[in-house]
Amino acid sequence: MHGLKLVERFKSTQVHALISPSDTTTGGKSSRRKFINHKIKSFSKSKPSNWVSVSESTHLPYGLPTTDLLEPFIDPHLKPIDFVGTLADLYRRLQTCSAQSNDKSMLCIEQYSLLRSLGDPKLLRQCLRAARQNVGDVLSKVVLSAWLRLERREDELVGVSAMDCSGHILDCPKAALVSGYAFNSIHDNCQCLKDHSEVIGTSMFIGNECLGLNEDSDVSFFIGNEEIKCVRYRIAALSRVLNVMLFGSFLESKMDRIDFSQIGISVKGMRAAEVYSRTRRLDFFSPEIVLELLSFANRFCCEEMKSACDAHLASLVGNMEDALVLIEFGLEETANLVVASCLQVMLRELPSSLYNWKVMKFFCSSEARERLARVGHASFLLYYFLSQVAMEESMVSNITLILLERLSECATERWQRELVSHQLGCVLLERKEYKDAQRCFEAAAVAGHVYSTAGVARAKHKQGQQYSAYKLMSSLISENKPVGWMYQERSFYNVGREKILDLKTATELDPTLLFPYKYRAVAKVEEKQIREAILEIDKIIWFKLSPDCLELRAWFFLVVEDYESALRDIRVLLTLEPNYMMFHGKVTGDYLIGLLSHRVQQWNQADCWMQLYQRWSCIDDIGSLAIIHQMLANDPGKSLLRFRQSLLLLRLNCQKAAMRSLRLARNHSTSEHEILVYEGWILYDTGHREEALSRAEKSILLQRSFEAFFLKAFILADKSLDPESSSYVVQILKEALKCPSDGLRKGQALNNLGSIYVDCGKLDLAADCYMNALDIKHTRAHQGLARVYHQKNQRQAAYDEMTKLIEKAQNNASAYEKRSEYCDQEMAKFDLDTATQLDPLRTYPYRYRAAESHITSSDG
Repeated sequence: MHGLKLVERFKSTQVHALISPSDTTTGGKSSRRKFINHKIKSFSKSKPSNWVSVSESTHLPYGLPTTDLLEPFIDPHLKPIDFVGTLADLYRRLQTCSAQSNDKSMLCIEQYSLLRSLGDPKLLRQCLRAARQNVGDVLSKVVLSAWLRLERREDELVGVSAMDCSGHILDCPKAALVSGYAFNSIHDNCQCLKDHSEVIGTSMFIGNECLGLNEDSDVSFFIGNEEIKCVRYRIAALSRVLNVMLFGSFLESKMDRIDFSQIGISVKGMRAAEVYSRTRRLDFFSPEIVLELLSFANRFCCEEMKSACDAHLASLVGNMEDALVLIEFGLEETANLVVASCLQVMLRELPSSLYNWKVMKFFCSSEARERLARVGHASFLLYYFLSQVAMEESMVSNITLILLERLSECATERWQRELVSHQLGCVLLERKEYKDAQRCFEAAAVAGHVYSTAGVARAKHKQGQQYSAYKLMSSLISENKPVGWMYQERSFYNVGREKILDLKTATELDPTLLFPYKYRAVAKVEEKQIREAILEIDKIIWFKLSPDCLELRAWFFLVVEDYESALRDIRVLLTLEPNYMMFHGKVTGDYLIGLLSHRVQQWNQADCWMQLYQRWSCIDDIGSLAIIHQMLANDPGKSLLRFRQSLLLLRLNCQKAAMRSLRLARNHSTSEHEILVYEGWILYDTGHREEALSRAEKSILLQRSFEAFFLKAFILADKSLDPESSSYVVQILKEALKCPSDGLRKGQALNNLGSIYVDCGKLDLAADCYMNALDIKHTRAHQGLARVYHQKNQRQAAYDEMTKLIEKAQNNASAYEKRSEYCDQEMAKFDLDTATQLDPLRTYPYRYRAAESHITSSDG
């Protein structure tokens, strides 16, 4: 499961969690096993000599998932009952909190925790940036800069090391080690690559390096038989302690020869202290000598020297080996910057550093946490970051459990206790430690997290207390405003008609819940209504692409021997999660693709391009993804295909997978101008608009290309355009259309150009663009052409144009929504109801109906 990303990797979506192979050998389950075996054996008919029968394979468990073992998913995030009200209250607190304060930063992290359940990466990045912008202490800066880096998954970019500066001040590793608030914008660029003197270590260069070089020494320090001659007042100036010793009432103040043999500093170290006393510089010395000076500074309370040594050593930490060596010295000598710099390397190496036991020993034990606390480097923020990364890697690992336990020791605020108790409950539930899971869920519920009651009920059920779980959920429903997950959870403990009614209510209250669709689909399969099962699972797939739902549908297609559709779904599933294991977790997707490929028509690359055009033209995004997956299997290094893949994934609202495809496109690019384009898209999608524009312009300077011009035009058009700006964007798009490209992309450029012309009132030019786009089968241009007709007061023509789009498009919820603008009230209501049925997440139909109801009630 390591291929999953933040948010997505929390979800245990594997269908193999639904049923174990041993369960298919008894009772009624045996007949289902025979049923699926009979269907799968048909693979072997007329098989070629190299064909391996699925039924003969020992690696594929047989049997369909059963309703008995389907379970709703317990979300490991905060889920308040009144989500909007909770966010509104948090917003009010943010507005009244003083700017540039750690309190405001933690409010941003609380906001981040609330928004995790929505799974919107852009919202989460905004929260992390705001938290980083409003923090002043070094540890928090180090944690948040590493967190921002991990959110962008820079560890997956070839040629980028953990300590590289991306150019953004909020996640610059050097800027993170400078204490204090920086009054900068979240979009400010970092200057560390231009001027190293502005980051840590500036205090090392204070003073004239030649100052005092010709002064006569007037005191000698002896270490063994070695004499180190020094200037008394300069040594005394290093600290108040040394000043009292050399000029106070101590014996040493009267002595010209002082024995330092027992002090614990070497001859080289003392000579370095003498040089530092005159020059205030450390860059003459090796790290070993600076470590001696740090120890000397601690012994004699030389605060300035300690700070200088701390900063100098911190600036030397550049890799994991350095960090593992220096962190021990930093903890021993309470050198805060050294510890922070070492922690920074460890955190910026995540998630790989989770598997380094030397790194984990600094985080996992209570003693290690206490050592970090003594130097001010143990915090809720640190352990929150670590535990979230560990959870996405493995929900059941010991590391995950231990880090959550350390997190609980750092939790002070109510929401923090709610979060860590709930997440501990989720982890223990996955580990099958049900009694402890129940205890943690109960603690979270007592703290105020009502959703954790679902965890309590589940843990009770696992301990054989099903009726108690049912009563608990029924009580929760009666005492609170109904929420979809309440009915979903109660349905798990219900039976018969009541179960179906609970699932129906759950879907009505929250159409995004997967479990009700999956249960209804599997129930239909048990009744051998396979086609009806496919239609049921289609309802959720049309608007929320989920790997486990795709696996179920592929399973159903195999039963009805529709191997082409099954193969399509498996390819798309692997596009979302490349390491997904299918059919009870016993079969890799690639293996199954190999088996099924023998049962469908084989295409070469040219055939695939034709198929891609066909699916693209009918707006079959899922089919297009499957074709691209097949093309990449034949040509895995094709960056252009990876880019196409990312565009489709963004259309389907699979942002994490889309960003992964973009990173792979960038990694596989063979030319600098291509790399710049893909980096530009990555920057644009992560909110760095100006840097993205700079990449596009650099790419154009290297080579004029369609994608570089298109990227530039897209970025510039992403704001309100005045006539002059619109004219400039038009020229850029025209330049793009002059460059070589395929019809898929040129159709998009023509569509965008038409949209700008409409905004400028140039309707005839817009119509020409849309017609040209339709000529190359860019079907979405029907919507633009309808807009032109509407602007010309040709409403029937606009309606007809949208009808053409509805007839051609596979996923046409948006088309129904748009067509509603061009018809009478009754027809508009029908179109909007249809749009809602196809995609309940579209907001316009709800707003329209709400406004209509308001007008009706006002008239009444």
